[in-house]
Amino acid sequence: MSKLSFEQKRILVGTLLGDGYLYRDRYNDCYLEIKHSEKQRDYVFWMYENLSNFCPSEPKQRKDNKQWKFMTSSNKDLCFFRQSFYPDGKKIVPRDIKEILTHPLSLAVWYMDDGSLDYRPKSHYNYSLSTNSFTLEENRLLIGVLKENFGIITSVQAPLCRGVRYPELYIGVAGRDKFIETIKPYLLPCFKYKIPPFEHLKL
Repeated sequence: MSKLSFEQKRILVGTLLGDGYLYRDRYNDCYLEIKHSEKQRDYVFWMYENLSNFCPSEPKQRKDNKQWKFMTSSNKDLCFFRQSFYPDGKKIVPRDIKEILTHPLSLAVWYMDDGSLDYRPKSHYNYSLSTNSFTLEENRLLIGVLKENFGIITSVQAPLCRGVRYPELYIGVAGRDKFIETIKPYLLPCFKYKIPPFEHLKL
């Protein structure tokens, strides 16, 4: 049975903080599901190429919503991450995230998975990471880890969406330069829309 490489572990951490999901099968092994929109097709295939030794087949496109999707084979190596991120079945931020989220590749995958750019020419821009599935305490834990492990200053904001406020990590003036400097070497060209236009030539 294949073992996870160092790079695969870093990718896994990033996508589990984002949109990736680990399932447990009837034999108590675990498998990863990756799915994204047509706009992120290149990203799905990049993920597949990096995890292909665990994958029984290439990504397929759904006919109804046009999403691209693939799943890994069940593998006991993935169960460590399942136990860390889903101890009671619901995704959480592990208490030892400081020891897990340590590499810029993980941060870049997290942003490619579930990050966004708010760019207004001549006036303002910031980055954010969608963390609305995590508690306020977990968001604060992530703030501390990003500051300590990467030197990136963030804060929690809760913008209003359809009458409900959802927390997200906000990366403004104090942290945005360090953030993009950290993740840019790993960003795929298909994510140019997630960085300001003046950064495109540097990607």
